[in-house]
Amino acid sequence: MRTYLEERIKYYDEEYRVGRPLISDKQFDQLEKNLLRVDPKCDYFNQKNNLMLPTLPKNQISEFLKGLLPNTRLLIEPKIDGCAIAIKYIDGKFDSAITRKGQDVSKKIQAIKSIPQKVKVRSRLVVRGELFAPKERSSYSQRITSGYISSWDMQPNPKISFCAFQIINSNCNEYESLVYLRKLGFAIPEIVEANRTSQIETFRNAWRNNKLFSKWPTDGIVIKINSRKLQLLREKSYGTYPHWAMAIN
Repeated sequence: MRTYLEERIKYYDEEYRVGRPLISDKQFDQLEKNLLRVDPKCDYFNQKNNLMLPTLPKNQISEFLKGLLPNTRLLIEPKIDGCAIAIKYIDGKFDSAITRKGQDVSKKIQAIKSIPQKVKVRSRLVVRGELFAPKERSSYSQRITSGYISSWDMQPNPKISFCAFQIINSNCNEYESLVYLRKLGFAIPEIVEANRTSQIETFRNAWRNNKLFSKWPTDGIVIKINSRKLQLLREKSYGTYPHWAMAIN
């Protein structure tokens, strides 16, 4: 059973996600600390980790396209094969980093040269991206990054880099978010725009024929809805059309 404190935090978090912050970041962080102290294993923290780095649904492109207009603007990105990471900054300073499973890898991630230690943001910023090996094949990139994360060795691996591809809780559309990440000093993925849903198969075939994203260690491509409004509508659809990003190969 959820406590009153957990319910309030969840409510504030949902309002923040849709651009209606009701309390300051400092107040919200204090409430989280209070909840962590009294109930560290509550559903909120389990769901928070899962929501931060969910696994992309794969190969269900027909389901993904249902409900979209033919001229819906989409972004196509490389599906980089590596290790998914979420990085949090508070008042512009690196705060922490976790893996998809919720493992704290802050010290490991701080050692990666391509990750900014400071960004010009005064509030809380959570960046989602992929740790990968740029010059390696897809499967080997994943093996190298997973090995680095799981090893006891704290020395940074010079073969590893980081590519940022999403700002959690951003109110901007997907393209604007990527441009903003680049201005903050992050490397971002190569992107192409599709102004018609019918173009997806063309880009898919180009990737399969090594004519698209060939410089990246990929195991597919990612299709994203650009509009933040449409993204939020899908997030709130509760199962009808729940996904605004889809991985295909």
